[in-house]
Amino acid sequence: MKILHFADLHLGVETYGRPDPNTGLSSRLNDFLSAFDQLVDYALDSKVDLVLFCGDTYKSREPSQTQQREFARRVNRLAVAGIPVFLLIGNHDLPNAIGRATSTEIFDTLAVQNVYVASRPDIYQIPTASGDIQIAALPWLRRSSLLSREETRELDFEGINEKLQQILTGIITDFTAKLDPTLPTILAAHVWVAGATAGSEKSMTLGQEHALLLSNVANPTFDYVALGHIHKHQVLSESPPTVYAGSLERLDFGEEADDKGFYIVDIQSDETGSKKTVSYQFQSIAGRRFLTISLTLEANDIDPTDTVVKASVAQTDKISDAIVRLQLTLPAEVEGQLRDAEIRDALKEAHYFTIAKDIKRETRLRLGKWAAEEISPVEALKAYLAQKKVSPGRAKTLLEYGERLISGEETEGNDELSSS
Repeated sequence: MKILHFADLHLGVETYGRPDPNTGLSSRLNDFLSAFDQLVDYALDSKVDLVLFCGDTYKSREPSQTQQREFARRVNRLAVAGIPVFLLIGNHDLPNAIGRATSTEIFDTLAVQNVYVASRPDIYQIPTASGDIQIAALPWLRRSSLLSREETRELDFEGINEKLQQILTGIITDFTAKLDPTLPTILAAHVWVAGATAGSEKSMTLGQEHALLLSNVANPTFDYVALGHIHKHQVLSESPPTVYAGSLERLDFGEEADDKGFYIVDIQSDETGSKKTVSYQFQSIAGRRFLTISLTLEANDIDPTDTVVKASVAQTDKISDAIVRLQLTLPAEVEGQLRDAEIRDALKEAHYFTIAKDIKRETRLRLGKWAAEEISPVEALKAYLAQKKVSPGRAKTLLEYGERLISGEETEGNDELSSS
């Protein structure tokens, strides 16, 4: 039995995009759909038995009609070809209000053949071309659906998370008692497992997170544990294989170096079904590249613009059609010498580019151990008078008038000041 495991599609991310002149849609939407198309083509060409999606279809809880249409088109290609598609609900798929429908519930409502939607914990037995498979589904669950107000009233955040961990672990334990040991078995979960290496999902978190321990999910009763929610693909355990598929497309520069794609899982059973052998392999796909160019300019650079342009031209092949971030570190006196138009022209082959300047300004040290920029005006006056060794009486009078001037009050008795 061959299963395709992927997660975290996040249709609707438009950061670093531009309008497509033909459709008016964001070019980044096209990037994510292109990645999804590669997955669908692979599934059809390889005749997989099941496509398993572990949550977060869209970026928004309320996706646009266009995003929903494009997702449905691709799911339909698989379903019509006879490939079952299992859709697990992630945290981005849940609506703001409990009574509202989830973003993928329409497939269940219309009873679309070969499409299964898991919005609550349950065990699903799914027929495939290679026989039945059972999936223990653990979608993202709201805290309010697991805990009452009375249960959380006296608990702090750590206490609530510990309680949630106990409940979710109990759900997984209940699954193991109900499974058919002769069938291939997968735990599909959209959860944060402690110890996983996080990616850009940190910036996309909707509310506070609760996490499960690896020992809670890597139960030997399961042949494979398919995970969603973390955007960096990784294997947490080998026995059983406990795997985050990661996001299908790069979302930001935090994922610049990450390989993107999906997992192909093969489960082989003996004649009795009691002994199963599992293998898995990551399948990369072509996605939009991200590129960071970091450059430090020196104060004695005769032509800093030329330095930046040459550094950019040297990476023309990488810049072409990529999302580029040019990071310049430079002294303040060089900033005015940069010819922005020429620098932008050197980056014109990029799909999208941004230029960030970290300007280093010299700190003036005139008051002993203090820098003028680091203390208040009154403190600066005190330091100045102390440095000049002004007598205590005269210093007191000068400070009084100084404080009035600094605070904007009108000073009176200038003769007194001058005579003192």
